[in-house]
Amino acid sequence: METPAWILVFILSITLFIFLVIGIVLLISLIRVTKEAKKIMIQGQNIAETAGDIAENVRDFTTVGGLVRYFVDNYMDGKERRASRRKSSSAAKRKVNSEAKTEEEKEGKE
Repeated sequence: METPAWILVFILSITLFIFLVIGIVLLISLIRVTKEAKKIMIQGQNIAETAGDIAENVRDFTTVGGLVRYFVDNYMDGKERRASRRKSSSAAKRKVNSEAKTEEEKEGKE
């Protein structure tokens, strides 16, 4: 082959190599961007679900049935809490009384 043909082959091979390297770099960056877009899409779906839940809660509080259910639930919870407080306070009093009696017995034995 003659010298101009070798020069042309050399220039074309270098150009092909440059485009190949640039193509690989762009492909890798495209994959990274796609992964980030997937994360953003998942976060957007979570936000949309949360917004749907918030809208449902607002709807429940703006309807009469939702308000009644809310107050009944709170009233029932409050009643159960009061009952459990009474039980726990009476159990605590019994425990204190029994400890006081055992201390008195110990002092009496001494």
